[in-house]
Amino acid sequence: MEIILLKDIGTLGERHEVVNVKPGYARNYLIPGKLALTANATNLAKLDKLREDAAANEAGRIVEYKELAAKLQDQVLKIGAKAGTTGKIFGSVTSVQIMQALKDQQGIEVVRKKIEMAEEVKTIGSYEATINFHPEVQATIKFEVVEE
Repeated sequence: MEIILLKDIGTLGERHEVVNVKPGYARNYLIPGKLALTANATNLAKLDKLREDAAANEAGRIVEYKELAAKLQDQVLKIGAKAGTTGKIFGSVTSVQIMQALKDQQGIEVVRKKIEMAEEVKTIGSYEATINFHPEVQATIKFEVVEE
């Protein structure tokens, strides 16, 4: 059975792609879950309109992401951590703490999965992390781990 995917599904394909699946999977899971539409003549005609709308929305989001990246470029986040006398912190700083610091200090909400750190942060000091807003837009943020 051919269907049109309405959302990205890891094992099947990407949004607005026409794929072939077993009828039971489509009827019992994908279509009732609003993840797909049947690929009939009417829906295939609507597919071009869906793709155009998605491209327009994507272009708008890219502009927003570039503005956020420019705003974050010169900022330095401060992240507090408990540390010993040698400067080694208890535990490590993760993307969750960076996400929370962005929200508290800059008012920007970012999904933690989009934050990548090049190295483990286990001591007090200055570090960098990359935020992957979109495949075309990335921002490097600087953060400083300070003792609480």
